[in-house]
Amino acid sequence: MTFPISVESHDGQFIASLVGTSNVRAVESTHSQAISSLKVKIHQSIESGELYLLELDTVGISNLAGKYEADPTLRDICDNAYKKRNEEHN
Repeated sequence: MTFPISVESHDGQFIASLVGTSNVRAVESTHSQAISSLKVKIHQSIESGELYLLELDTVGISNLAGKYEADPTLRDICDNAYKKRNEEHN
């Protein structure tokens, strides 16, 4: 799973924060340490029930992504379209 985070440098420290929250953050001496500590805090927040994972349904045309991947006719349609395009450009 992916979470948006921000990492800022302030007074020689790095502050990694979960975007959209004010209470899930880590302050460390290096950029990578701050990110690692934030990962731990995110996991702890999920396990303790302070942070929930919410799965959203896709909307619009993104619902079609991969929908016809296993359709055997799709390859034929694509091959014919490419063939016609190539004939028109030669």
